[in-house]
Amino acid sequence: MNLPDPATLKPSEGSSYFHVTSNETIGGVQWKSFPETGDVPLVCDMSSDFVSRRVDVSKFGLIYAGAQKNAGPAGTSIVILREDLLERSSDKLTAYLSYATHAPKDSMYNTPPVFAIYMVMKTLKWLEDKGGLEAAEKMAAERAGLIYGAMAKNPEFYSCPVNEKCRSLMNIVWRLPSEELEKKFVAEALENGMSGLKGHRSVGGCRASVYNAMPVEGAKALAEFMDAFAAKNG
Repeated sequence: MNLPDPATLKPSEGSSYFHVTSNETIGGVQWKSFPETGDVPLVCDMSSDFVSRRVDVSKFGLIYAGAQKNAGPAGTSIVILREDLLERSSDKLTAYLSYATHAPKDSMYNTPPVFAIYMVMKTLKWLEDKGGLEAAEKMAAERAGLIYGAMAKNPEFYSCPVNEKCRSLMNIVWRLPSEELEKKFVAEALENGMSGLKGHRSVGGCRASVYNAMPVEGAKALAEFMDAFAAKNG
């Protein structure tokens, strides 16, 4: 699996916007840089890697992200919107689906999900205390490096279907020599206190989702288990 070079991507003539998803959770691919779209607004769904790395938000017309991966519990979303785009909001939209409705009301056009927003605040304060986005970026690279490193040490046993240039630091995917071994791997990992390692049902294999809340020690434990499992079953 691969992603194109962002430099080769250009908006079609007459485009209203250019949309990308920064990180794809099922296939385990992530943009490391973004296309230059000129006067066409760049719109990005950052739900699965929001606040995991530094991003120049000035390059985007709109960033939106569900909080549930890195920023807080499910039930709220975060939007960073260039103000001039509010003026282009279609008057054909229903009021509730228009950012032009919510922005002047400070996101309180109706009763907001107060607890979810409060938890986002607490999560961002925790992240700030950890060192902010720079620290989050370093921890993400360290976590992912441990797991990808275990694959590299056992190349005949573990294979990652994603090109190294676009491998996700949030959702790490791999295959074993057979589906039987994958089932055994997931089962034995669970016995050792590691859950949620079964790949998405649409693609199979194994997947580790290592969002901000995952300590580096958790990734280290998985990498060590991968080494031991390969030695025993390879």
